[in-house]
Amino acid sequence: MSKTGVMVCGHGSRDLQAVEQFQGLVRRLAHRLPHYPVESGFLEFAHPVLREGLDRLRARGVDRVLAVPGMLFAAGHVKNDVPSVLNQYAADHGLQIDFGRELGIDPKLLRAARDRIEACLAEADDDVPREATLLMVIGRGTSDPDANGNVAKVARMLWEGMGFGWAEVGYSGVAHPRVDAALERASQLGFRRILVFPYFLFTGILVERIYRQTDEVAARHPEIAFLKVGYFDDHPLVLEAFVERIEGIRAADVNMNCLLCKYREQIIGYEDAVGAPQEGHHHHVEGISGHSHDHGHAHPHDPAQERDEAATETAPASSLA
Repeated sequence: MSKTGVMVCGHGSRDLQAVEQFQGLVRRLAHRLPHYPVESGFLEFAHPVLREGLDRLRARGVDRVLAVPGMLFAAGHVKNDVPSVLNQYAADHGLQIDFGRELGIDPKLLRAARDRIEACLAEADDDVPREATLLMVIGRGTSDPDANGNVAKVARMLWEGMGFGWAEVGYSGVAHPRVDAALERASQLGFRRILVFPYFLFTGILVERIYRQTDEVAARHPEIAFLKVGYFDDHPLVLEAFVERIEGIRAADVNMNCLLCKYREQIIGYEDAVGAPQEGHHHHVEGISGHSHDHGHAHPHDPAQERDEAATETAPASSLA
């Protein structure tokens, strides 16, 4: 008799707290989905790696896997790296693996983001009105302009939906503006308060850097109140969104938004990426852990990303996304 299991595919982090937060989410998913065996794995920097998680599902008698990316947006990891590992494993072991879509821009996540922002405002000891407040949304940053654009869309929706005076975006790496530059620019716009919201699922090296850079800019601008908003972590609506993605696989609701995907359409500046083979680029760091600094892995098909991530690696003090 066929048996279906669930695989949650994480990016991985050298930060042990980030790994534990991810695994805590997986445990809560397993509790919510008692009719499925649930396992997890990481693309890099932590164990179990993806194939080890799949091995555990096979050991539990699973012959069909509903796999979901434990990441917010569909950039290179979701479009190439994770599917490459899953496809190879399926071919090697005769296993059916159906890959679901990323969390993306989702009403549940927008409500969770609102809750995190409202909680931060409730703790603030000031009377600054929202029209005098700038919202800064910080994304992970990738070489995929569509994923980067999603961060800007999230910022716009939160800005208009919550009544702030303005919104800006920044990125922790690869894309621009980087966190420190974005915060410095925002501090020149005349707002009395700036909310810094890392649009991340879990903590990690990058979230810690975002908060540290916020403190550094705040020290240079004592006339502005800088508030650090919490990342998503264990918000119940995040769990709901994951359950929806898993159940969506059975309903064939697995299509990512490919309208502006650089691998399918000729996007300005990325024309050479159209039709690139779906292959992973993380075998050299699979399961590696230990050092608490950003990874600077190079993607051979994307020299611009290689240069940018190398710059991020050597930049002064900027996990899971």
